[in-house]
This record gives sequence, structure tokens and C-alpha cells, in this order.
Amino acid sequence: MNSIARKTVLANGITVIVAHNPAADIMAARLFLQAGTRHQPANKAGVTHLLAAVLTKGTPSLSSMDIAEKVESVGASLGADVAADYFLTSLKTVSPDFAQMLHLTAELLRSPAFPEAEVDLERRLTLQAIRSQQEQPFGVAFDTLRRSMYGQHPYAVSSLGEPEVVKTLTRDDLVNFHRTYFRPDRLVISISGCIPPEKTLALVEDAFGDWENPVDRAPESVLGEIVTRPQAIADPQDTQQAIVMLGYLAPAVASQKQSLSQRQDYATLKLLNTYLGNGLSSRLFVEMREKRGLAYDVSAFYSTRLDPSQFVVYMGTAPQNTRVAVEGLKAEVDRLREGVLTPEELADAKTKLLGQYALGKQTNAQIAHICGWYEILELGLEFDDEFVEAISSVTLSDAKMVADRYLSEPHISLVGPEAELKHLGDLLPNVKFLDSELLPS
Repeated sequence: MNSIARKTVLANGITVIVAHNPAADIMAARLFLQAGTRHQPANKAGVTHLLAAVLTKGTPSLSSMDIAEKVESVGASLGADVAADYFLTSLKTVSPDFAQMLHLTAELLRSPAFPEAEVDLERRLTLQAIRSQQEQPFGVAFDTLRRSMYGQHPYAVSSLGEPEVVKTLTRDDLVNFHRTYFRPDRLVISISGCIPPEKTLALVEDAFGDWENPVDRAPESVLGEIVTRPQAIADPQDTQQAIVMLGYLAPAVASQKQSLSQRQDYATLKLLNTYLGNGLSSRLFVEMREKRGLAYDVSAFYSTRLDPSQFVVYMGTAPQNTRVAVEGLKAEVDRLREGVLTPEELADAKTKLLGQYALGKQTNAQIAHICGWYEILELGLEFDDEFVEAISSVTLSDAKMVADRYLSEPHISLVGPEAELKHLGDLLPNVKFLDSELLPS
């Protein structure tokens, strides 16, 4: 990626990455801010999601309808979202309208109005989304797993926030968070498209160059060490399927400041995740669903995070299969620690992962996203090549060693009918049935 992208830091501290891709008359921009859910205090959990929902609903000079008409009249797309480690604004338009849309994006980021009526509406919609999430067995199981694994860390809470907190959030909370974290020296603007890089950079300067940083530095997030004890937690619910979820604390993505071994561990776990749970040919899908007919849904994921992440395997199954699902998932992860991966399986996983990785860098939107993402995670554009090299160099010995290091004792989250969960006492003798005293506050 660093062969087609160029990085510049403006005088006010904004990092600008421009990739020239003249294949189509499209310009895509991704604007990343160091203002994710990990930056919000616990007593304001959900403020970043609410801010993202309201950001495009008005400025001092534009109403929500004005903004919508400006975007839709030229067929552009413009929206905001929040992730664990960053706040993201996304823009896509044809090149003749890019300057106009970039100025609109700058106005939204720099001076959103946060109209009271819009804040009230989005707060109600967020509470509805939280309730909906709490009615889905997978959402319930994952929420329990996060809390069990992360304790007091912000990663323990859904990006939607805590319902009790969201109810109390006000326009002033959004204004204060915006004033604190939305500033040039925390912003990465990544753009890919057909306009030449020099002209693209000049357009960014015109829209953002006069944005000044506050005198005071933004506060650094003080995140305590994640110290939690693996435990099995059961949440009895009258559901038609049971959810079994195993989570292992896994390494954060390693920046250039960290050791080569840390970066290699991350790449190796990405490869093991692909082998276990990526697609219809993955080990879990073939063994648990195709051969044994146990799973409605079965997969694995390992998110890229600035702080320690989760390596998660899960299955949705008939309630009467809960025991065998726990045993089966645990056995599939444990076999990686036993070194049973074959050279052919390792090679196939590498081919699949690297193929999907290459296909994820085809469009301007994809290119803009991945370049900005690497920068906001402090990886640098060089990570594009480094990741491919790290995956390619993983050996069978690496796979066994890393699996043994991280995938030994899981946190377990179970959701399903009480009668079936009660039968797991001998398999999970220390299983705790969920109540208000079990999880970290």
C-alpha cells in the first residue's frame, strides 16, 4: 500500500494520506479520530455512539434537512460511526463534487450543532437498539463474555453503551466530548481516488488547514491492566437455541514500537482464526456443522485492537446439544495446542487469508479505509507489507507455540434453557448462573 499512498502531516497536526487510483471517477475519504469508545469515561458509556448518530444532523448554519439535501443531490454518501479505538467519518462522491463534500465534512467535524430534538430522538433509538440486542441470544452471550473478560476496561461495554447511562446523556455531554477529543492533532484523513495527490492535498488544506488546536492537550486515556479470572457464566433464558461462546485474551495489534515477536503472535493468531472459523471450509464449520450436524451457526473471530483483544469461538445449537458443543469447541481449540495442524492445512489457511486480504484492497473506499486504519492504530503504511510477510512466514512450530501461549483457559459464556444449562455442572463444576453479583461492576 505504501507504494501508491503518500503521507503528509499538516502544520496543525492532521495526518493526511493520499492514494492515487485513477481507475474510476470516484473519491473516497475516511477520517479517523482518536475518539473511540475506549476514550469515553465509564459514567458516559455510549456518548461516542450518540455523538456519531447526531454528528450529521446539523451545524450552526445547516439543518439536518439541509445536510441531507446537499449529500443526496449529488449522489454522495456521508456518515459517521464509532469503533472501540477510533471515531470514523466516511465520505464517497464523484470527483467534481469532492471539494464541496469535503468542506461539508469539515464543517460537521469542526462545528456540529447537536440539536436537542435530534439528541432526544437518537437517544430513544439507541435505547431501542440496546433492548433489541438484549433480546438476541448471541448478543446476550457476547455481552456477558465481554464483561467477564475485560472487567473495568472500556472494551467490556457495547459501543451502544449502558442503558442506565444512555438515559442520562445530554447534549452537554456530546459538546464536552467533542470539545475534548475532536481536534486536528488527533485526526487522520485518508483519501483514495482519481484526483492527483497534489490537488487532493490542497483541497484538504483548504477545508481543514485553518482548524486550530486548543491550547490544552487532550487527556490521555488511563486504562488499567486487564486482570480477570477465566470463568464459566450461564445465563438461563427460554430460547429455542443455545449459544456457547469461548473467549481467550489475545494480544493487541503490535505497533512499530513493539517487538517483532509481539507482531508475529498477532499474525499467527489471525491465521489460526482463519483456519478455525473463516467461511464454509473452516475447521469448525466442517467438523461441527457438516459432519456432526450440531450447529446452526459456528465461527470464530479475533478483532484487531489497540489493547488486548479477544480470540472467540462460538456456536449456536439446539439446547440438548449444549454439552457436546462446549466439549467440541474446547477440543477444537485444544488440538491447536497439541500441534496437530498439518502443512497442508497451514498452507490452505495462508492462501485463504492472504487472498481475502488482497481482495479487501480493491475499491477506493477500501484503500482509503485500510490506509487510515493502519495510521490511527500507529502501525504505519509499512504494515501492509509487514502483515503479508508475517503471515507467509508462520510455521507449524509458531502455530503450536502461539496457541499454547494464548489459547489454554477460556472464559465461557452460555445462554439457553435453564434445564440444559443445569446439566453442565459436572463438565463445568464452577459455572456461575448469572445474577447481579457475578460480573465485575
